[in-house]
Amino acid sequence: MDSSFSAWFRCSDGCDFRAGLTEVVYECPRCGGLLEVEHDRAALARRPAAEWKALFDGRFRLGPWPYGSGVWGKKEWVYPQLAPENVVSMFEGGNPLLRVDRYAREIGLDEVWVKECGVTHTGSFKDLGMTVLVSAVKEMRARGTTIRAVACASTGDTSAALSAYCAAAGIPSVVLLPRGKISTAQLVQPISNGALVLELDTDFDGCMKVVRDLSRTKDIYLANSMNSLRIEGQKTASIEIAQQLGWSSPDWIVIPGGNLGNASAVGKGFVLLKELGLVDRLPRLVVAQAEHANPLWRATAGAGRRAGPEVVVEPITAKRTLASAIQIGAPVSAKRALRALAALDGIVEQATEQELADAAARADRAGLFTCPHTGVALGALEKLAANGTIKRHERVVVVSTAHGLKFADFKVGYHEETLPGIRSPLKNVSVKLAPTLGAVQDAIAARFGRG
Repeated sequence: MDSSFSAWFRCSDGCDFRAGLTEVVYECPRCGGLLEVEHDRAALARRPAAEWKALFDGRFRLGPWPYGSGVWGKKEWVYPQLAPENVVSMFEGGNPLLRVDRYAREIGLDEVWVKECGVTHTGSFKDLGMTVLVSAVKEMRARGTTIRAVACASTGDTSAALSAYCAAAGIPSVVLLPRGKISTAQLVQPISNGALVLELDTDFDGCMKVVRDLSRTKDIYLANSMNSLRIEGQKTASIEIAQQLGWSSPDWIVIPGGNLGNASAVGKGFVLLKELGLVDRLPRLVVAQAEHANPLWRATAGAGRRAGPEVVVEPITAKRTLASAIQIGAPVSAKRALRALAALDGIVEQATEQELADAAARADRAGLFTCPHTGVALGALEKLAANGTIKRHERVVVVSTAHGLKFADFKVGYHEETLPGIRSPLKNVSVKLAPTLGAVQDAIAARFGRG
């Protein structure tokens, strides 16, 4: 524990409310606004940018436990007061940043990178935030706070991360899922990790209402992204991106948006990097939403698709979408995301079901294996490249939020043309053959021509 640095909760809507990070509190008791984790910026600024870079580079996937973690390697910027023995880590972060030149050429750009946040312990970016939240709970319990269980509403990935980290820490977990609306791979993760899995006959927004009510008793701790401890871990993805690009910012960063906590985390990370001198400029932010679950897009489209804190995001009833993890009509972090969009001169774009499915397939043809939510981000990118908003020479980073293997049914359905209402112009079907050399040679010739 480094006593040189400190952080605390504060009201994000401007009240002077302040609380310690070990207090069980999620919203400002005065105005109802969500809380933010605030750091002692003056203390952080006393260390020169070159020293921060050297420290982070020296730890990156190499440092002694737990500092080789992509999150805890930035501990001073995340939760500096946390006792090291209470860190619960699965060596999260350190995800690949892939340059995808073939895909970039196909959509008319020179340089596209994909930050593979799904290449992590439970297969999604949620690990980045959950390591911080569960570590905080372990710290609270060590100090004598009574927390019976940690609970979340989820469309799949949050429940997987929560159950895994709680299992590692020996802390009970409860997950509320919308019945029949997540993939089998996502459902089995919390079951396997021993969570109490409750499938409710509602959508995510209905699950979120129940878990918020449940957590009004302080012994059930809320793990959704309205808890700003999650944001502190997730913002390290921005720090890693800059680090992997030689401590520079891309021109654009594109991220799928559902509950919108991750959009705000990306903005928070880059703003801190710029403020402390580790990068010299901010990227522009694109939040991409599925057309069937697009409250942020609807709120900003009438204003030229620019977003600012004055915009009001009205809840909608989200329709079923292939991008099930962002099928959210009442995002709790909408105000946070609007602030991030304002700070990073951002815009909001949407992708139809056909656009997200084709974009995912096109990226896969270039060597990726994208989840449908990353397909939403790629679909938005393709539209912005086509209309000239994103210029050919500009460097773009797309945040891939989950591993494609969690969504095998989506992949199979695309290539077998069984996804309702979706055409499959980029399908690739297997060929059934007799077990003979001639049959195999004929199939090769049919695809590639005779040698």
